Amino acid sequence: MIRFVALRLLQTIPVIWVIITGTFFMIRFVPGGPFTSERAITPEIKRNLEAHYGLNRPLYRQYLDYGWSVLRGDLGPSFKYPTRTVNEIIADKLPVSVELGLISLAVALGIGLPLGVLAAVKRNTWVDYVCSSFALAGICVPTFVMGPLLILFFAIHLGWFNASGWYEPIDRVLPSLVLGLVYAAYVARLTRGGMLEVLSQDFIRTARAKGAGETRVILKHALRGGLTPVVSFLGPAIAGIVTGSFVIEKIFQIPGIGREFVNSAFNRDYTLVLGTVLLYAGFLITMNLLADIALVWLNPKLKFE
Repeated sequence: MIRFVALRLLQTIPVIWVIITGTFFMIRFVPGGPFTSERAITPEIKRNLEAHYGLNRPLYRQYLDYGWSVLRGDLGPSFKYPTRTVNEIIADKLPVSVELGLISLAVALGIGLPLGVLAAVKRNTWVDYVCSSFALAGICVPTFVMGPLLILFFAIHLGWFNASGWYEPIDRVLPSLVLGLVYAAYVARLTRGGMLEVLSQDFIRTARAKGAGETRVILKHALRGGLTPVVSFLGPAIAGIVTGSFVIEKIFQIPGIGREFVNSAFNRDYTLVLGTVLLYAGFLITMNLLADIALVWLNPKLKFE
């Protein structure tokens, strides 16, 4: 396993380099700049600002300087927040997104796994149809539609929750539910498919022939193999939940890293865009690696290759 992890980490180096390079040059070629705003500034002030942040240097020189800073763990100063660095902003906003992601992941697994198992056990019955309909609805309805609908019903009409903010524990309910239900639909579909495949295997029939109860057959014999597709999906899913909740954070006005990423793109905050993209890429690679390790643990037939 050590050799497998080491090789995967070495393979991430060129991937990270390509991501940084592509993002660096794409954002520089986008019209506008970090100091373009509705309030005009004099050419002298603009030249001083560009000199302060090194934007008056040749583009290749800026690229090399930024690459060296990344190697030292310094993501540079923010153009939008002059008194703060990108490292400080990420350290301040990331815990909020992680908290939202973990709660949403618990919702996704807590709803998706039981529904998927229940649909597989009650195959082609009304229970299966109801669970499958829920999964289909969760996949088809996007978060930017589900979020306002839940706000309209539970926050405005019923008054049970706040429409926005991240101040009290109750503020976690609606955004976590919206984000978690989307992934719960995928988890339910994958769990159903994996369980149906395992339940048709010979060793399941053998366990039943030996007198094992249905609960024991499902939980001890079938569940481990049936969760293999879910584990494969959890790698990118966790990364998407934790760091990709841009829409949810904008709808519910949550002060997370996703909201800062959207704002930085509009503000042309070069260093903050690069820092968040680098964070997302690293998190996605890490989650995929952990998912591969978990797959080998669940299925002894697989090897670390």
